[in-house]
Amino acid sequence: MLQRALAQLFPSDMALDLGTANTLVHVPGLGIVLNEPSIVAVHTSDRSVLAVGKAAKAMLGRAPDSIEVIRPLRHGVIADYDSTAKMLNHFIRQARRSRSPVHPRVVISVPSGITQVERRAVQESATHAGARKVYLIPEPVAAALGAGLPVTKPGANMIVDVGGGTTEVAVISLSGIVHSISLRVGGENMDDAIIQHVRKSHGLLIGERQAEEIKIAVGSAYPRDEDVATLPVKGRDLIRGLPRTIVVTGAEIREALREPVIAIVEVVRACLEQTPPELAADIVDNGITLTGGGALLPGLGRLLSIETELPITVADDPLTAAVRGVGRVLDDSVFLEQVAFAS
Repeated sequence: MLQRALAQLFPSDMALDLGTANTLVHVPGLGIVLNEPSIVAVHTSDRSVLAVGKAAKAMLGRAPDSIEVIRPLRHGVIADYDSTAKMLNHFIRQARRSRSPVHPRVVISVPSGITQVERRAVQESATHAGARKVYLIPEPVAAALGAGLPVTKPGANMIVDVGGGTTEVAVISLSGIVHSISLRVGGENMDDAIIQHVRKSHGLLIGERQAEEIKIAVGSAYPRDEDVATLPVKGRDLIRGLPRTIVVTGAEIREALREPVIAIVEVVRACLEQTPPELAADIVDNGITLTGGGALLPGLGRLLSIETELPITVADDPLTAAVRGVGRVLDDSVFLEQVAFAS
């Protein structure tokens, strides 16, 4: 009783989008208070935390042997439990109101295809980080809510959420997922594809930070005028072992991204093929909504529209759609119980 009264006096609930690439935190009344890379830097000797988030990302590829830079989440799920708990602890403490004497109730969006073991790992990590109670909701539902789709109505809404480690494709109706596919391909796979292309075609070794910069600067999923743009890329020559600079083009990088992009297109087609006829008719009228950081890849919406012959809409600020959706769920306890995974 005392804890409940304190929680009402000092609200501390928060919503998390625990992503492979970035973790975002939404606090009711304040909006998005934190948007940091999901990266932790630890001392190799005693595993103590040296840096988290942006400070840790700056160390990628630059740290000495005494420091290990870790991405604790892979393909949307926990790959390193201890590092995830430390990272969540840091983010939750950073986002909490310092005057609040109670532990927060935390709602986290997770991939729809997450296993029960993976679910338990996320819940335990958040609990150890100081959460009073932990709810997990499917990421497609969160992204659809954040994109402003009427998910509580009987009509079908199709969402394609392209994240750092996973692509979530789902048909949602009456607050539930009618059919979904969780593909463990996302922005990180695109970065890896660029690294492999530069290595094979130019004999140059580059890091993941630079691959991401190349993707943002000249990457695309469909031919465009900017394909003639060039970008200098610096790395280490694989034969001589010396630093070298090459030039890549937009068309070249688009071809490098072909495999992960086609995988996303195929999973969207597969989901449409499994959609009930009545709901398929709704999708023809409503189209498909793109969310997630991958939705920012130029030409992805146009390619999906050509392949599916359906209208494609990119959500406003697609990178934050999921965390905004989770924030909306926080305001309605009844709806939260309906959409959350069973404990």
